[in-house]
Amino acid sequence: MRNLFRFIIRYYFFFLFLLLETVALLLVIQHQHYQRAWFASSANFVAGNFYRFSSSITDYFSLRRVNEQLAEENARLLQFTTESFLKTDRQVFTFRDTLYNRRFSYINAEVISNTVNRRNNYLTLNKGSRHGIKPDMGVITFNGVVGIVANVSENFSSVISFLHKDMQISARLKKNDYIGTLLWEGYHFREGTLAYIPTHVDMNPGDTLVTSGFSVIFPPDIFIGTISEVEIRRGDNFFTAKVELATDFNNLKYVQVVQDLMNEELQELEQQTQAGAR
Repeated sequence: MRNLFRFIIRYYFFFLFLLLETVALLLVIQHQHYQRAWFASSANFVAGNFYRFSSSITDYFSLRRVNEQLAEENARLLQFTTESFLKTDRQVFTFRDTLYNRRFSYINAEVISNTVNRRNNYLTLNKGSRHGIKPDMGVITFNGVVGIVANVSENFSSVISFLHKDMQISARLKKNDYIGTLLWEGYHFREGTLAYIPTHVDMNPGDTLVTSGFSVIFPPDIFIGTISEVEIRRGDNFFTAKVELATDFNNLKYVQVVQDLMNEELQELEQQTQAGAR
């Protein structure tokens, strides 16, 4: 405290000068219209830039919360897409919407672990059995297919990534509905391979590839990617095409886990059919 008083006494002329200058400026601003307008404009400019800067900082630190809200909203929107419903009767339609039965529902989850540089890659999600996730459920994003749930604990789940040597997905050329098998040959996390397309099929670079819907794992018409190159490999009777995947597996944060609400019914029917064929 003594040093503070010494400092003020030593430089009191400077502090007195600042005080008098401030008083003079206030008097000028209060009694001169031009100076008052200039000061108000300058103050608004400074305050506006300060608030914009502080708002940018606040927005940056709230990005996680905003992303979580967007992911939840995306999951809710997926519930109402036409691919999530099964048409059950072409002749009857009532106000209570008995024409369609819901087929798929979606559970939002966050990716907490992911690999892309191995031959067999996996993801870990922050939700598990207590959230309704079970093995063999499909995992997607709004950009495309991600993988299939392999194992589940109470609060977490492990997902076999599409970037896995054993992963195969039934895919369909959107323009002509021909079905092929999509797999990953281990070259790049943004590149897949489409196989078993007959050579008479019209398939060209730029064609769109979607899920076929011929399984209880993925809904139909989920965007997979686009054809980038078409070839016939030696000794093969089918087209083989390189596919530019829509999903960036190196930048996954939020995903949706697909729940087929009619899975048990379909499995029971298939078991009855197999038992009757024996």
